[in-house]
Amino acid sequence: MLLKCIAIDDEPLALELIQTYIGRRPDVQLIHTFEDAISGAEYLSTAQIDLIFLDINMPDISGIDLAKSLKNKPMLIFTTAHKQFAFDGFELEALDYLLKPIDYDRFSRALDKAIEVKKYKMSTPPEQDDAFIYVHSAYQMIKIIFNEVEYIESMEDYIKIHLKTNKTVLTLMTLKKMLGLLPEEQFKRIHRSYIVSVAAVKSVQHKKVCLNEVMLPIGESYAEQVKQWTKSA
Repeated sequence: MLLKCIAIDDEPLALELIQTYIGRRPDVQLIHTFEDAISGAEYLSTAQIDLIFLDINMPDISGIDLAKSLKNKPMLIFTTAHKQFAFDGFELEALDYLLKPIDYDRFSRALDKAIEVKKYKMSTPPEQDDAFIYVHSAYQMIKIIFNEVEYIESMEDYIKIHLKTNKTVLTLMTLKKMLGLLPEEQFKRIHRSYIVSVAAVKSVQHKKVCLNEVMLPIGESYAEQVKQWTKSA
């Protein structure tokens, strides 16, 4: 499988470095480079690519504005010398965020993630025991295996995914959107702030769901639904 990409950066030396780095990877093809965002945007209006290496601080259009304008957005890896743009990259679900001067090993790891995500998108649905999704967290794509999830907690614009290993993953997403990505028979919403893995539920008592070491409240509007699926379980 070949990962097709382009690079947009107003610094010729930065483009040369990206070209050199990609030249070391037989599984990645650099289709084109652009020294201004407008030319890059025109190319992207008709071309089909997998990944963009996109500088943020450019004179005509910023990389952030260009990314926001794309209708069919490829994977994005932002390249910049300015740390203050990191949150913008996170909101746009960038695959990664590389600070200049870019180290080859760090660059190569970003490409590895892009290839893994492309394989995931192209693959047939996995068996239930291995089913998973990817979420953006801390400027990375994190693989979330459904069978490893205990419960999911809403935190305003974010959700916190609590894993059975006691680790957590924070990602910018609503609980409603997350529920739509999960297998319905495996996950149930019990409260406006919580989704639980049915397999992780030990008991239901006193309007609370008991997990291994956590007790979560059942919302009034979800009480009947919880009653129904616990009966049929």
